[in-house]
Amino acid sequence: MTGTTRSSADLDPRRRRILYRSWHRGTREMDLLMGRFADALIDKLSEGDVADFERLIEVEDPELFAWIGGMTPPPEHDTPVFKRFRQFHLSGEGVPEI
Repeated sequence: MTGTTRSSADLDPRRRRILYRSWHRGTREMDLLMGRFADALIDKLSEGDVADFERLIEVEDPELFAWIGGMTPPPEHDTPVFKRFRQFHLSGEGVPEI
């Protein structure tokens, strides 16, 4: 089970691949962070944001955790989609309702 709550049937191949990779990062914690963000917004991201998110997927989990926690990412990753990703989780929007 991946944890995804979204079907990829209506997505183009690039977004399908991103959705899958977001839920299969290596650590369950980052799977949940990246996967929930992708579930919620993958079909709403612009092509530029999709490219930025693809690059963000390549970042190692410890670095990404540090950036979410407040460390400044390098300029190539300090993008609007990263800021949206961080805000998505820090605001509680990325936490599922129970």
